[in-house]
Amino acid sequence: MVSPSRPAAKTSQPPRRLIVGITGATGVIYGVRLLQLLREIPGVETHLMISDAGVLNLHQELEMRRKQVEALAHVVHNVRDIGAAIASGSFQSDGMIIAPCSMKTLASVANGLSDNLITRAADVALKERRRLVLMVRETPFNLAHLRNMTSVTEMGGIIFPPLPGFYHRPQSIAEMVDHTLGRVLDLFAIQHTLTPRWNGLKACPVLK
Repeated sequence: MVSPSRPAAKTSQPPRRLIVGITGATGVIYGVRLLQLLREIPGVETHLMISDAGVLNLHQELEMRRKQVEALAHVVHNVRDIGAAIASGSFQSDGMIIAPCSMKTLASVANGLSDNLITRAADVALKERRRLVLMVRETPFNLAHLRNMTSVTEMGGIIFPPLPGFYHRPQSIAEMVDHTLGRVLDLFAIQHTLTPRWNGLKACPVLK
């Protein structure tokens, strides 16, 4: 099932395609906010999949329904549609972001299981040497988690736990989320103004 909700913003260049997966880990706000940000960037086309557990977390954490989130994407794919276009390496994309990424999804990617469209699309990103970013959410990590993260890293994926920075003195959860997602967009060379750039430590009067 593929359901386009709106055409991508027209530019003189073909759209950049980014695949977004939302799974059942806590932190669905990252996936939703990412879609909101990408929707406002001209020339970017998003392809979205949401797992069943991801749908549950949308309701639990944000009181949102599946359709509300799907409306933020340009194209929506059923997570069970293993024959979708994005399941093939011939589908051109700039890469994939799983936000958030559950430990089950991490394990499936690390071991090449391709047991649903999210993990198959991630497998495609790895085999085609495209950028794959996993915003893994769990704490604390056990040894299996760490080994799976190592395996994905060795295959070329990027493990990106959404850990907030505090040096920019965030005043809200929204600012912390945007700062983290700004770093994710940097990985795809997508320009943004979500957060100030680091310009070095301020002079500390205590040390003078």
